[in-house]
Amino acid sequence: MEIVREEELRQKMFSAVDEKTREWMQTKTKEIISLFSLYKCAMMEVETKFRVFEEEFSSTFDRSPISSIKTRLKSLPSIRAKMERLGVSDITQIPEHIRDIAGVRVICPFPEDVYLLADALLRQDDVTLIEKKDYIAHPKENGYRSLHVIVSVPVFPTSGRRDMTVEVQLRTIAMDFWASLEHQMRYKKNTCFTEEMAQELYACAEASAALDRRMERLQKSAFATEKEEKKI
Repeated sequence: MEIVREEELRQKMFSAVDEKTREWMQTKTKEIISLFSLYKCAMMEVETKFRVFEEEFSSTFDRSPISSIKTRLKSLPSIRAKMERLGVSDITQIPEHIRDIAGVRVICPFPEDVYLLADALLRQDDVTLIEKKDYIAHPKENGYRSLHVIVSVPVFPTSGRRDMTVEVQLRTIAMDFWASLEHQMRYKKNTCFTEEMAQELYACAEASAALDRRMERLQKSAFATEKEEKKI
C-alpha cells in the first residue's frame, strides 16, 4: 500500500492553486497536511475493500464486477470555495461540513454490478452509511446516472482512531462514458452550451441506459446458456 508522505502531500497541495488559496494555505499548512493525510488513508481503505471484492469475484465466478477504480482528493481551491459557501472558517470543522473531500469511483460492466458492490461495501462492519443517492433509479434532470454513497470508515493514526468520510460513486462503463463527455462539453471554457445541446445529451443518456439494459440481458442469457451446457 502506498505510504502517505508529508512532503509529497505538501508539493501536491501547493501546485496549481490560485494566489488566494496559496495565501490561505500558508497559514494552515500543518493542519491541512494532517487532514489530507487522514482523508487519503480513508480513501485507500475503501479502495482496498473494492480490490478485495474484485479478487474474490474473479477467483470464484471467473468474472469481475469491476472494470476500473479511480480515486481523487478534492482540490484545495474547491475546498476553500466550499468552506466560504457554507460559512466554515475553521479547518477542524471540515469533516463535519464537507463530506466529499475523498472520492472513490468504481466503474462496473453492468447495472446489477453497481448494486452488488454497493451492498457488499455497506455490509462491512467498519463501514457506516452516511448518505445514499440513487441516480440510476432516479436520474438527474440532465440524464446523469450513478449511485452515490457517502460512507464513514475508521483510520488509525498514532493519535488514535478517526472516522473519516469518503464519497463513493458507482456507475457502469456506459454511464461513465456519458458523464465524462457531458462534463467536458458543458463546462469547457470558451464554449457556448445551448439548450439544444442539453436536449441531445439527454437523449444520449437515455440511449446509454437502454444499451446498459440490453447488454445486461445478453449477459444473463449467455450465463444461463453456459449453466445449461454444464449440466449436459
